[in-house]
Amino acid sequence: MLTVRYDRLGVRPGDRVLDLGAGAGRHAFEAMRRGAEVTALDTDDGEVKDVSWMMRDLSTTDPVVAETGGRGTALVGDALRLPFVTGTFDRVIAAEVLEHIPDDRTAMSELSRVLKPGGTMAVTVPRWWPELLTWALSDEYHNKP
Repeated sequence: MLTVRYDRLGVRPGDRVLDLGAGAGRHAFEAMRRGAEVTALDTDDGEVKDVSWMMRDLSTTDPVVAETGGRGTALVGDALRLPFVTGTFDRVIAAEVLEHIPDDRTAMSELSRVLKPGGTMAVTVPRWWPELLTWALSDEYHNKP
């Protein structure tokens, strides 16, 4: 399920997009389908490996990605020390991730730093009730940093 409104975010072909806390890559893949040059960043090297493989596959098998020219790269990284120069990205996505980062203020500062002036950012966090249900249903969810 996508939690970002891409039309409001303004993703266009050729945009450089950062997907922070990309997880399994759902938001990164949609940005690729819209023609963006996507960097999916996560702390979980297993997720990054899977997303990287899927990005390569999409670039060769998905006709929409082929038509729009979307590209993607997946990296292991830390939200508190983003490995990018200031003003690198046209768009930034941080979907359902900030609630997992104890020092969320530093993470938000880093996201702002790497966003180009005039760029747009989509940040989503879960509502209390759905998050409570997820915690109740999954030990794995709340035991994972």
